Amino acid sequence: MKKKELERKLRIAGCYLKREEASHSIWINPKTGSIETVPRHSDIKEPLARKILKSLNAE
Repeated sequence: MKKKELERKLRIAGCYLKREEASHSIWINPKTGSIETVPRHSDIKEPLARKILKSLNAE
């Protein structure tokens, strides 16, 4: 999955970017308080993308 597509799905679910670090971005879902790191690669493998979406209740 492309990083932009994953970020779009996260934003639609109400998540927002908390901060950027060297190799990861920190995303938070304010409704649940869940926090997840997202790698800053242009392509993110499907299993990891699904895990991030599930963790942030963005599925």
